[in-house]
Amino acid sequence: MCGRYYIDVDEEELRQICREVEKLQKIRVKTGEIFPTDIAPVLVRSDHGIVPRGMVWGFPRWNAKGVVFNARAETALQKNMFRNALLTHPAVIPTSGFYEWKAVPDTKKKEKYLFRNPGSNTLYLAGFYNVFAEKDEPIHERFTILTTEANKSVEPYHNRMPILLHKDEFDGWLSGARLKDFLDRTPFEVQAVKT
Repeated sequence: MCGRYYIDVDEEELRQICREVEKLQKIRVKTGEIFPTDIAPVLVRSDHGIVPRGMVWGFPRWNAKGVVFNARAETALQKNMFRNALLTHPAVIPTSGFYEWKAVPDTKKKEKYLFRNPGSNTLYLAGFYNVFAEKDEPIHERFTILTTEANKSVEPYHNRMPILLHKDEFDGWLSGARLKDFLDRTPFEVQAVKT
């Protein structure tokens, strides 16, 4: 997965999630096209059920510039950077879709595509978060998105894609009870829309 996704606040559910974050945390989350290091809404488990939180997209790199905004499902449990966070802090990333680019044959150009859930205006991505003590930063929670091998609907554009969740799977993902099942499965089909 390339490092961008989209949040359309014309969709009522996404608008409500963003408002709730702003109300509870007194921070503004980014909407529209989301880039690594933006503050975006994620859904997490709390004592009060599933709640939205504003977090920074991307784990900091300690020995280099930039952030780690994706984690491979196949190896995340083996990496020191990810293992504990994946086991203890799963998250759901609400979106309208994610972006990929496809090369235009015989040119140096690439076309941008938004991958959407064909049956819904929302698309939920599996991820996880951790807390990082960073000086002068208002938000210390950061999330990353889990990726896996692309299915048939994404493969012509990119060899990786996010792990996708249906709304009725939130409890299963956020509880961690069936973690291995989610990491090993092939995501459902999505629809590419040229932007």
